[in-house]
Amino acid sequence: MVQKENLFDQFPPVTTKEWMDRINTDLKGADFNEKLVWKTNEGFEVQPFYRMEDVENLMYINTLPGQFPYIRGTKIKNNNWLIRQNIEVNNYSEANRKALTILTKGIDSLGFIIADPESVNEKNFDFLLERIFLGGIEINFLSNGKAKEIIDLIINYVKKSYSDPNEIRGAIEVDPLSRLMVNGTLCIPPEQGFDYLASVVKASESLPHFRTININASNFTNAGADIVQELAFGISMGSEYLSQLTERGISADVAASKIRFSFGTGSNYFPEIAKLRAARFLWSVVTNGFHPDHGENIKMEMHCITSEWNKTMYDPYVNMLRTQSEAMSAILGGTDSLTVEPFDIVFRHPDEFSERIARNQQLILKEEAYFDKVADPSAGSYYIENLTNLIAENAWKLFLEIEDQGGFLTCLKTGLIQKKLSESASQRKSDIAAGKEILLGTNRFPDLDEKAPSEIDLTRVFKSPVVGSDLQVEPIKIFRGSEEYERLRSGADKGTKM
Repeated sequence: MVQKENLFDQFPPVTTKEWMDRINTDLKGADFNEKLVWKTNEGFEVQPFYRMEDVENLMYINTLPGQFPYIRGTKIKNNNWLIRQNIEVNNYSEANRKALTILTKGIDSLGFIIADPESVNEKNFDFLLERIFLGGIEINFLSNGKAKEIIDLIINYVKKSYSDPNEIRGAIEVDPLSRLMVNGTLCIPPEQGFDYLASVVKASESLPHFRTININASNFTNAGADIVQELAFGISMGSEYLSQLTERGISADVAASKIRFSFGTGSNYFPEIAKLRAARFLWSVVTNGFHPDHGENIKMEMHCITSEWNKTMYDPYVNMLRTQSEAMSAILGGTDSLTVEPFDIVFRHPDEFSERIARNQQLILKEEAYFDKVADPSAGSYYIENLTNLIAENAWKLFLEIEDQGGFLTCLKTGLIQKKLSESASQRKSDIAAGKEILLGTNRFPDLDEKAPSEIDLTRVFKSPVVGSDLQVEPIKIFRGSEEYERLRSGADKGTKM
C-alpha cells in the first residue's frame, strides 16, 4: 500500500520577519513604503503582501455565503447575475419590439426609461409589455414622475395576463433624495416626497419581489467620490429612507424589502470587489438596527452599472477595456444585476454595434469564463479580505459622522455631503492633471493626431451645471475625469474654445 506523503512538510514555514528581511535586502536601502506600499484615493496604505495572520482576527471571516452579515453574498449555490439593458421609451410599440429582440440575445433584465411621464397610461403599457413573459425576466422602470400610476398599471397588467405576482421581479426606480441632490430641487417639499414614496411602497405590497426605491449611489461615483464615500453616502441614504418610511407606519420588513442599491463600478479592480462585499455587511448592520421580523429582508439587493466618470471621448475603444474590468469586479463582488454601458454612451446615442458589444461583454463572462459558477470566489484572499475590512471600517466611520450630524437629508441641506464630494473631486482632478491618476489616451499616451468621433452630442460630453433661483439644496456636479482635456482638444479641433 502506497503511503501518502504531505508535500508541504518538505517546505518549512517562513515567518513575516523573514519575508521582510529578504524584501529589504532586495530593495538595497530603498524605502519600503515608498517603493511597495500602495496609497489609494481613500488614504489606505495597501501592503504588497498579506498572510494568514492578517485575516485571523477579522470579523465574520468564517461565515459562509448566504449567512449574516452577507459579506460573502446572498447566493449559496452559484454566482448568477441578471444581464440588464436599458431602453429609452419614446414610442411604446418600438420599445416593445426592441425589448423582444434583445431578450433573444441574452438579456434577462429590462430597464425602460420613460421619456415623457405624461405618456404613462394603460394603452401604452399594454403596447410596451405585449408578449413579454413577466415571470421569466426582471423588468425595471425609470420615470421622472407617475411612479404610483406605473405600479397600478403593472399590477393591472399582471392580473390581465394571469401572471403570478410572486414571480414578478424588478423595480420602479424612485429616488427623491438623489433627484434632490442632483437637481438641487424637488417639485414638492422633501417631506411630501417621503409621503408619496410611502404611498408607492404601500401600493406595491401585492408584488413582494418588486422594489420601489432605487438608491442611485452611482451618482456619487460620477461626482468624483472615492469608494468609501460612495458606500457611506449610499448606506446613509438607505438609512434615511428606512427611518422616513417606518415613521409613516410602514414596517421595517416591508421598507427594507422595497429598497435596491445601484452602485457605480470603477476601474480599481480589487477595491471594487471589496466595496460590494463591504456594502452588504454594512447594510445588514443598519437594517438589523431597525429590528425587522424576518432576516431575509436585511439582505441587500444590489445592481451595478459601469462608471461614466473614467470614460473618454477620445480613444473611445479603450472604454471597452474599462467596462470589461468593471464588469468583472461587479460580478466577483456578488452583484445581483449588472448594466454594462456601451463604450460610446458618454459622447453620442449608442448604436446597435455598441449595444451588442456591451451585451456580449457580460455573456462572455457568463457563458465562456463561467463567472456565474462559484459563489464569492474572492473569499479567503488575504488581500481582498483586508480590503473589505478597511473599506467597511472607514465607510462606517463616515456613515456615523453623517448620522451624528442629523442624517443624510440634514447633511444635504447643510452642504456637508456636497463639501466632501467637492473635496474628493478636486483632489482627483488634481491627480489626473499631475498624472497620478491615469486615464489612458487622455493624460497618458494620447494620440494628438486623433480627431473627435463623429456624431457627437455635446450635452452628453459636457454636462451643464444646475443653476436656478428655486434651488432647495446645492446640487452636486456630475462630470467625467477627462472633461477638461477633451474641452481643450475639441476646441483645438474646431479652432474655437468650447
